[in-house]
Amino acid sequence: MIKVTPQARDQVVQMMNNDGVNTKTHFVRVGVKSGGCSGLSYELNFDNNLSDTDKIFEDKDIRIVVDKKSFLYLVGTTLEYSGGLNGKGFVFNNPNANRTCGCGESFAM
Repeated sequence: MIKVTPQARDQVVQMMNNDGVNTKTHFVRVGVKSGGCSGLSYELNFDNNLSDTDKIFEDKDIRIVVDKKSFLYLVGTTLEYSGGLNGKGFVFNNPNANRTCGCGESFAM
């Protein structure tokens, strides 16, 4: 399961609205790819195409879709958002990561 904090939910809805993306037909796709200073990095985008092997979650009225491979790295993760002058934007609170980089955009297991 992947959770979303209220702040992340509000930011996702705002970004979807700004981009003209329909929250009823589209979802947030979260994934993991090779790269970044720690070895793996997070991907986050809007999508409306599902695969048979995708895992679908809903939290706080936000649909989140994760491909099967990425799901193994993301189980139990919470998507957070930190705004303001010192904010980092979207942050993944991933209990499976044993090392993260300073920017929080990549991790290792």
